[in-house]
Amino acid sequence: MAEKVRTFEDNQLARALYGEQGRNLHALEEALGVECHVRGNQVTLAGDAAGVELADRAVAQLYGLLREGYPLFEGDVEFAAQILSADPGADLREIFLDKIFISSGRRVVTPKSLAQKAYVDAIRRHDIVFGIGPAGTGKTYLAMAMAVAALVREEAARIVLARPAVEAGERLGFLPGDLAEKVNPYLRPLYDALYDMLPLDRASRLLDRGVIEVAPLAFMRGRTLNEAFVILDEAQNTTSEQMKMFLTRLGYGSKAVITGDVTQIDLPEKQASGLVEAEAILRGVPGIAFIHFTHLDVVRHRLVRRIIQAYEDHEARRGGGRPPGEGAPVPGAG
Repeated sequence: MAEKVRTFEDNQLARALYGEQGRNLHALEEALGVECHVRGNQVTLAGDAAGVELADRAVAQLYGLLREGYPLFEGDVEFAAQILSADPGADLREIFLDKIFISSGRRVVTPKSLAQKAYVDAIRRHDIVFGIGPAGTGKTYLAMAMAVAALVREEAARIVLARPAVEAGERLGFLPGDLAEKVNPYLRPLYDALYDMLPLDRASRLLDRGVIEVAPLAFMRGRTLNEAFVILDEAQNTTSEQMKMFLTRLGYGSKAVITGDVTQIDLPEKQASGLVEAEAILRGVPGIAFIHFTHLDVVRHRLVRRIIQAYEDHEARRGGGRPPGEGAPVPGAG
């Protein structure tokens, strides 16, 4: 058993670090397998040497974030533990203080993992970025935040958000309404993220003026998108032809982010996924970046991470089903 004592100068910040009824420290104990004992402005960390060292780095860096005015939440403690477990030399300041956008609810959008930080930096540096990984890893949300920030800073003249409506298939004609109304349910997640970023009235005005456009992927055919920030969501459900069509829509001064989860492909059994094929063809092309996420990057309830990990382990034991590139789930991808 190893033991380390960390003393904090500011009692108020120390209490903020501990969390209400010590919840933040309990989260740290569960994440790193250590014990945290509090006495005033002192925390004693006990456990195996590696766990104690990581816990000490975590509390020291989290306290430093509080000193810089960062509003610490219980989930941040879990994210910090995961980040430092993956890279003990990581600087949490570079990740948690990378402010992408302040949403309509005045909530600051920042990366919460090493992969999210790499994703945000890749979007800044490249004109085409692929974000591949399971649900809940912030792929679409962070891309949306970057898009809205670019629009506000006048780095982009408009935002175009697209999704394939694969599930509709031949059943589309049986749904009520015109084509836009029929595919609208498939675009709902994009609207939800947009309204989380901007006040409802402002988002509605921008949508009415066409500054922000939410459309099914089929509506992209034949267009050239200049000075636009374009996001293609659920790209695992694009065909090879659709993916090529989308990627060749990019015009001058534009940026595209393509997100998808190759373990959730809804294409017919023998239909190749355009996302899987695109990575095989485009990896290594200058100006294009691929960022992979895992269950460790999930920013939803902690059980979601465990569920994704359990399914990945199950798929690995089964051998993965259909081969990659044929509409197949890829075990452990991302």
